[in-house]
Amino acid sequence: MSQSRLETGSLTPLHWAAVVLAVVTGVIHLVLGVMFFPGGLPVAFLLAGAGYFGAVVLFLRNYRRRQLYLAGVGYTALQIVLYLLVNQRSDPAVSPVEGIDKAAQVLLIVVLVVLYRRGG
Repeated sequence: MSQSRLETGSLTPLHWAAVVLAVVTGVIHLVLGVMFFPGGLPVAFLLAGAGYFGAVVLFLRNYRRRQLYLAGVGYTALQIVLYLLVNQRSDPAVSPVEGIDKAAQVLLIVVLVVLYRRGG
């Protein structure tokens, strides 16, 4: 199995849901990072967005998918915790973009856990 080609033949709708959710949260992080650049927090957003896209590329190349599921759960959960620590202290209101992002992240965690438990 070549790691330089996309290997999508075995992907189910649940796999594609994970890809879409990762892309949604990745795009949100990249857009917010660019909008508020420069600064430390925008750079963190850019890196977080890049992390999601890197994971999608690895996933589509069938690179250690089971390990990616576990890493994705931890990575995404960390994003949620950091969001709560950084944003909710100063302003507990949730913007529509934040709501979409957090909903996508929670759903992504659920999908990744299901995929991991199914073994695929």
